Amino acid sequence: MSDPKLDKPDELAGTEQPFVQHLMELRDRMIKAVLAIGVAAAVLAFFPGPGALYDMLAAPLVATLPKGATLIATNVISPFVVPIKILFMAAFMIALPIVLYQVWAFVAPGLYSHEKKLVMPLVVSSTLLFFFGVAFCYYIVFGQVFSFIQSFAPKSITAAPDIEEYLNFVLGMFLAFGLAFEVPIAVVLLVRMGVLTVAQLREYRGYFWVIAAVGTALVTPPDAGSMLMLLGVVGGLYEVGIVAAQMFVSSTKAPAAAESEAETTKP
Repeated sequence: MSDPKLDKPDELAGTEQPFVQHLMELRDRMIKAVLAIGVAAAVLAFFPGPGALYDMLAAPLVATLPKGATLIATNVISPFVVPIKILFMAAFMIALPIVLYQVWAFVAPGLYSHEKKLVMPLVVSSTLLFFFGVAFCYYIVFGQVFSFIQSFAPKSITAAPDIEEYLNFVLGMFLAFGLAFEVPIAVVLLVRMGVLTVAQLREYRGYFWVIAAVGTALVTPPDAGSMLMLLGVVGGLYEVGIVAAQMFVSSTKAPAAAESEAETTKP
């Protein structure tokens, strides 16, 4: 007798396409993503403009500088290049949902239905979490960090940070906090791939806090405030990831795996 489970038709049967057609679709998706970034950059170039974007980015630092102090440019072309870099960085972030949609539209036809249930929510949630991390860094952490740094500056020194160095610092901090906010996604993926179980994640909680403390000390400036804020956020997101893994992973199992698990749990 044939096994009815093995006789089920493959969802992806008949969806194969020639390699050249895949390349053409990839090209079209990339063009659409680049166009989205270009349109966002064109809009930002007119309003609010590259200079205004840099002023917005520099606002947390400028607010803590002594009265009359400003940022300086030590490179001849920095006043032009740095605002343009920020313009395209902002354009990319604005167009990121469209870029990710193009990625999703390219890979979705080759995924099973249970895999689609996993991928799309992870793409959306990871994007939102990264944005939350950047916003948390800009609105909360920068004020604390820059105030702490300026409080240690001797009165005989006039602070005049270089705009290019400031941009590098900001990008590094944005990346650190954006990735730190991805902890729940990493936890869910570890459980979904079978690397760890939810029980093991709870058991290893203490080790995670030690690793997180070392990591936050390395990526944050030398002040206890920003380190403790990031550590608290990362630790809280770890707990959120455990809950999310328990709820989310069971709903994205393959049908065969779900049936087999249901049979094993029958009395």
